[in-house]
Formats: sequence, C-alpha cells, structure tokens
Amino acid sequence: MDMPLAHLDRPFDYLVPAELDAEAVPGVRVKVRFAGQLVDGWLLERVEQSDHPRLAYLEKVVSPVPVLAPEIARLARAVADRYAGSLADVLRLAVPPRHARAEKELVGAAPPPADTAPAGPAAGTAGGTGTPPVGATVVPAGTASAGPTAEAVPLDPRGWRDYPAGPAFLRALTDGRAPRAVWSALPGEDWAARHADAVAATVAGGRGALIVVADARDLDRLDAALTGTLGPDRHVCLSAALGPARRYRAFLAARRAEAPVVIGTRAAMFAPVDRLGLVAIWDDGDDLHAEQRAPYPHAREVLLTRAQLGGAAALVGGYARTAEAQLLVETGWAREVVADRTTVRARTPAIAPTGDDPQLARDPGAATARLPSLAWTTARDTLRADAPVLVQVPRRGYLPSVACADCRTPARCPHCAGPLALPSAAGTPACRWCGRVAAAYACPECGGRRLRASVTGARRTAEELGRAFPGVPVRTSGREEVLTTVPAGAGLVIATPGAEPVAEGGYGAVLLLDSWALLTRADLRAGEEALRRWLAAAALARPGAAGGRVVVVADGALAPVQALLRWDAAWFAARELAERRELGFPPAVKMASVTGPAEAVADLLAGARLPDDAEVLGPVPADEGRERMLVRVPRARAAALAEALHTAAGQRSARKAADPVRLQVDPLSLF
Repeated sequence: MDMPLAHLDRPFDYLVPAELDAEAVPGVRVKVRFAGQLVDGWLLERVEQSDHPRLAYLEKVVSPVPVLAPEIARLARAVADRYAGSLADVLRLAVPPRHARAEKELVGAAPPPADTAPAGPAAGTAGGTGTPPVGATVVPAGTASAGPTAEAVPLDPRGWRDYPAGPAFLRALTDGRAPRAVWSALPGEDWAARHADAVAATVAGGRGALIVVADARDLDRLDAALTGTLGPDRHVCLSAALGPARRYRAFLAARRAEAPVVIGTRAAMFAPVDRLGLVAIWDDGDDLHAEQRAPYPHAREVLLTRAQLGGAAALVGGYARTAEAQLLVETGWAREVVADRTTVRARTPAIAPTGDDPQLARDPGAATARLPSLAWTTARDTLRADAPVLVQVPRRGYLPSVACADCRTPARCPHCAGPLALPSAAGTPACRWCGRVAAAYACPECGGRRLRASVTGARRTAEELGRAFPGVPVRTSGREEVLTTVPAGAGLVIATPGAEPVAEGGYGAVLLLDSWALLTRADLRAGEEALRRWLAAAALARPGAAGGRVVVVADGALAPVQALLRWDAAWFAARELAERRELGFPPAVKMASVTGPAEAVADLLAGARLPDDAEVLGPVPADEGRERMLVRVPRARAAALAEALHTAAGQRSARKAADPVRLQVDPLSLF
C-alpha cells in the first residue's frame, strides 16, 4: 500500500518487539499498523525513548537487508524539502522495488556495511516513516564486485593536460580533497576517458565515485572506459534497461560496497556509494536528467546536494554549459576547467553559417533553402574525399507535419484537431495525436486535397540526400534504431539530436539543418538547447587542420550561432544568465509552478503562506484544460517557498481535496 500524503510527511514512532530486535536495524523495510491498515514503511533509526506516551508495535520486518543507507535517507529528506515533496516520493525513486529471489541469492554472500549495525535496546522505540507507505521505482542495472580499497590504480593525466586546471583537479581527488569543477570539454574529447581518469584518481585516494549520464548509449561508452581504466568488476551500472531481478542485484551490490564506483542514468543519482569522494554528471542540460515523477528532482541538483552534504568533489561537464552550471562558477561554488583559446582553435573544426552576408551574396536562396549551396558543396567535397558526413535533423519520421498545398493551411485531424503526418512518400496521412487515418482529407479552408511538407523529418531527409548523392551509403540513427559507430569512408549519416553515432577518425563534415525548429521554440531554454545539440554534433567532426568542417544553416549573427562559431559555450552561458537575472527567470531566481484545475490551484495558493517578496504570475493555460500559476522568489527564499507550498499541499490532502495539483520547483518548462 502506498500513501505518500503531504500532511503525513513526518516520521512516526513504533515499539520494537523483542522477537524483531535483531532484524530491526536502520534501513530495513517494515510493515506497521497505520490508521487501521497494514502499510509498508522504512525503519529510519533506533532510539531509547519516545515523546509519545502510547505506541504501537512493528508488525513485521519485511526483509533483514538494510537497503536504505543512512546517508541516502538524509539526502532524500533534503531533496524532498528542496522540491516541496514528501519523503515517501523521494524514497520511491531512491530504492528499487524489492526482488525477493535476488535478495536471497545475495544474503550471506558478503558482510553488510558497518553503518547497518543495530542500535538501541532489545525492545524499545523504533523510528519508522509515518508515511511508511513507500514503494520504490528507481532503476539500477549491471553488477560488479570489488572492494573500495585505496590500491594502486592506473592514473594517466595526459588527457586532462589540455586544460590548465585539469592536472590540479586530479591531484586534489587523489589527495582526498573535494574540488568542485564545471568542465567545458574540447571538440573531439573522449569525455568517457576523462571521467575514467577522474574516477581512477578518486579510487586511488581511497574513496568511491558516482557518475550520472543521460542515456544508455552514454552509459555503455562510460562502462567501457571504466573497464579499461580500472579493470573488470570495479564498478556497478544502474539503468532502466534491465529487468527487476538484475536491477535489484546491482543495487544490492552497490549497497554492500562490493565496488567503489557506481555509474548510471538518472536512476543512479541516489545510489549508495561507500566513502563517496566524487559525484559527476555529463551533459547536465539534457532533459533526460530531469525526473518525471514527483517531486521531479533533477540529477544535477541531487548530485550537488550529495556533494554538499557529504563533503565530496563535484564535476559538472559537457560540450555546452547550462545557465545553472554558469551560476556555480559565478557564485564561486565551483571553478571552471577550460582549455586555452589556442588549444580550442587547434581542436575545433572549421565552422561556417549559411545566413550571413557573404553567403547570401553568393547564394541569395540560402536564406530560405533547406540545404543551401554551401552545405551541399561541403557534403559533396567531403564525400569525394572519402570521408563520412553527419547530417543532424531536429525532427524524426518522414513528414511529421503537412499543410494544404494550395493555401498552406496546416493539415489537422477532423476528429481531434491534432497535426497530420505522412509516414512515407506513398503513405496515407494520419493524426499524430489519436492515430486516425485521414485518407479522404480535404482542406477546410479551400477544399484542396493535395498536401505539402511543413516539416521534414530524418527519413525524408535521408531519402532526398540518397537521390542527391547516388551510390553513397545512407544510414539513419534515431529513436527507432540508434547507431553507436559508423565506419570510416564516404557515407551519409542522418541522425536526430542525441542519436549521432561516432565515426572512426571523425566526420569530415557535419551539417546542422532546420535550425529554426530549435531556435523558434516557445521555451526559455531554446537557445541553450540548440547550442547544446549543435556542439554535441560538431564535436564529432575532425579538427579543422584535418579537414573537418561544420555548416550550420542559420544566421551567423544569432548568439547561439556565434557561440558555436567560436566554440565558446561559457560566453553564451554567461550571457544567458545575465539576461535571466534582468528578466527574473531561473536560475537567477527560484520559481515554482502550480498546475491543476483553476479552482484547485487557487485553493492551494490561497492557503499557502508565501514569503513576503513572492510574486505570483499567471494564470496561463496548461494541458488538458488545466491552468498553471508561477511563483517567483529570490534564491535566498527558496527554502521558504518550498516549505510554504508543501504545507499548503498538506492542508489540502488532510481535508481530502478532490482535485490534484502538481507542484514543481525549478521546472524545465515554464510556458
């Protein structure tokens, strides 16, 4: 049973019967009687006495394995407070569901960590969660076995010497100190190897490490790098890719300190690590790092909180830099690790836009063409030089959006008004929302039946380029099929952002098409996200001295394009942060969104004792007939805002308000 109610978000005391004393250690799953029902819970601590005169007894210890580490319980409480959530919700993310068979296989295989020794009398008071109903849905994957000893680990700092502060960062890790760094990676950088170097330095200092990446492909690359640096069975992989048994086995291996290093996707942000000395996150701007379940924590913020609470080092890295990472640098919480401009210029491919004045003078159609002459000739010359070409297309599918060929009115589904799409050249238009086929579609404005492309997807792009360059192999990489690597030699690779494969020896050319689709999104982070995706693709190209070229189909005067041309993500992040300070947007301020039916949103805000300097903005329409209100406060008042919203949510849950309200602190999307 699961009841993560806001008004019950506090620990409750129970007596421990004598027969359960040996098993009732902090961190075990228990069952308790609560409000007449038998519910699940966690035993948080053992104490001698309680302030409550009448206590019920623990009903059962579900498992004697203490899966909830004390430091993770403290972290979960801090994360719940930061995001105006409940401890029950965070623990559901932190600890995976129990798998009894996997647990029995490992019981007795190795001694439990020392922090799980029983505390308190044989029969006394136990601290359990009064919102004991906490299930778990975090997702580990992979196994490993090796103790976190300070044995000699191969340490090669050569890759970090391209960054003046890099060797000092590794020395600090080896010495057991806690440096905090924001790392801007060079183009062509083997980021997985650099993380492996940092992990090796941490392990050499006798401590453990935790690294979070965005997706399974990055995890596989990091897994291979760590295996090559530390050797086999020296780290645990946690992700959503494996089944319940293997996931739980991997989590137990990490909990029992069988390996000094844990890596994974955002599921690993709460993973227990013995003597944690380093937390790291790669590409923190990727939206996959944001948890989609309440209280919606971001992996970057969870890891930085762990570093703060545990005195661990922190490394926030990427080709791009988020405004949040820039704030860490400007406030002095972290130091930046960047290469000097000479090194950057030597490693960067030759980058050119198609929308500046010189290009328009040569090709007047470049302002409207999807593949201007500069992009076409770059691809042709690269293929003639027997080198691969990467083409990044923001949209997947064939024609994900179509319009009337006569009057240009967007084609909409007659049933739900969703956008119509074409699955292939000879396909029938179908709705992207409800899936209904519109075989007899007629434009409601002019009655026309012919359709034209409004947005071109990756598969249609591959088809067009295949006709333009006959005889050249064409490969696609996207959600349906993600390529990891492609061979050297002439070939076209059409990929959506995040699915770009690595080419042997690097790409000879990278074409960044349909830039308008990224830059014109109604999103606070549109420019930041566009630059992040462009840099990730451009980083796969060869250096300019080796013939590597990048063509971005955009106006060279735009700030994100300027940052790409100079390969200066730090400049763009500083610019973005300054603008957000002036306009009062995150991360310069703290902002929370309250989404739900209009009456429910008004009810919650009316009962919230918001800080005096809070600004309430809205309402604005949300999805499915709901509305959204935004609450903005200075960063110094973030804790007060979260507490006020959580308390108001508790009042609503205590009186059993019918309509749910979604609370999000620091939401990625504001509009």
